[in-house]
Amino acid sequence: MLSRAYYLLQRDFRELKKNNYEGITAFPISEDMMEWEADIEGLQNTIWHGSFFQLVIHFTLAYNFVPPVVKFKTIPFHPNVDPHTGQPCIDFLDNPHQWNRSYTLSSILLTLQVMLSNPVLENPVNVEAAHILTKDETLYRLIILQLFHQPLSLKGDSSEPPEDPDKVIKSVKSISFNDYYKTWSEIATSKATEYYRTPLLEDPNFVGEYYKWKKNEGKHPKECHLK
Repeated sequence: MLSRAYYLLQRDFRELKKNNYEGITAFPISEDMMEWEADIEGLQNTIWHGSFFQLVIHFTLAYNFVPPVVKFKTIPFHPNVDPHTGQPCIDFLDNPHQWNRSYTLSSILLTLQVMLSNPVLENPVNVEAAHILTKDETLYRLIILQLFHQPLSLKGDSSEPPEDPDKVIKSVKSISFNDYYKTWSEIATSKATEYYRTPLLEDPNFVGEYYKWKKNEGKHPKECHLK
């Protein structure tokens, strides 16, 4: 017998396909509709536009009384995304008391798209990303472009989910913090044009400060207040 959650997720899937939101696709990868994959592109006129991120979403039979578990498979270098687990920092996903039964799959994905494109710098879960964004937005922009931006020729048609999602799943690189640091190091030590030279890169204390951030990483509260 099919569960109540199954029928609700079928409804959510129909809603998502009907609205065809720009930069958002999602589809179930299990027969019981409990496991999903999704792809989100950043909003237009932001540094995240042109960057695509794959997520996994796990629902339970208790949906929609409780929220699903959402994790970025392609972890963005972002103040509001845990760099180790890939979990986004959104109140109604973290706290069941903030969850509302009127929320749907579309609600979740649209909120994630807005969060991605509009970082909240208060109590970040990725302290390095928040610090670089605060101190030097040009460097932060360059890191995002180097790590995540895809040329137009690589973008797939995201208007429709694949007919067989079990066989056709996008191959999206999962990026670790070591990749972030490697890319940052290459940028910081390169002999690039003056366009890429920023006051932060010319600061001899920056590398030392970076290691202080890493040393103190565990001391920062893993909190956020994105609603």
